Amino acid sequence: MLFGGLQKNTLIDYPGKVSCVLFLAGCNFDCPYCHNPGLVTCKDGSSSLIEADAVFGFLEHRRGLLEGVVVSGGEPTLQKDLAFLCRRIQGMGYDVKLDTNGSRPAIVRELIDQGLVDYVAMDIKAEPDQYTRFICHGCRPDSILESIQLIMASSVPYEFRTTCARPIVDAAAIERIAKLISGAERYILQQFNQWFNCSLIAYSP
Repeated sequence: MLFGGLQKNTLIDYPGKVSCVLFLAGCNFDCPYCHNPGLVTCKDGSSSLIEADAVFGFLEHRRGLLEGVVVSGGEPTLQKDLAFLCRRIQGMGYDVKLDTNGSRPAIVRELIDQGLVDYVAMDIKAEPDQYTRFICHGCRPDSILESIQLIMASSVPYEFRTTCARPIVDAAAIERIAKLISGAERYILQQFNQWFNCSLIAYSP
């Protein structure tokens, strides 16, 4: 498990819960507006990685103070020990929120089916048929669609998010994405600017 960063507390990343954020290293996307580019190329042996003992020691120390742990990235579903990580975090009394790009639906399904995630947030980067143009040349649109469908069909609370970065996303694209996820519990539009800051705007599909 490659831990690339730790945000010790947050009031906004897990709806309704005081949480921390674990950033797992590595990503299979190349989003031009990425706000964590250092995590994309971070590999085993890098001096910027955090030791697992330090991570779990922190979580042990914060029991009773924090309610949830956000497992983010990078892209967490690339980590082969993700299920073990989620299970261990839950065993410490925390709820687990997964942040994912939705590119590996089989992993997302496994985590949901095994009850290892308590909330899922999936980034919809663009219209699925535009991923190969803007996000990742090898991305399969059907994988994105499969993740959307299985998340919406699950009993786990969830949200979808889109960063409004032109020319990847414009008003027409947002409208089409909203129709694609019609009936979703929550859709968040993240306002992008050149300093890589995002402000959250509620949007009803």
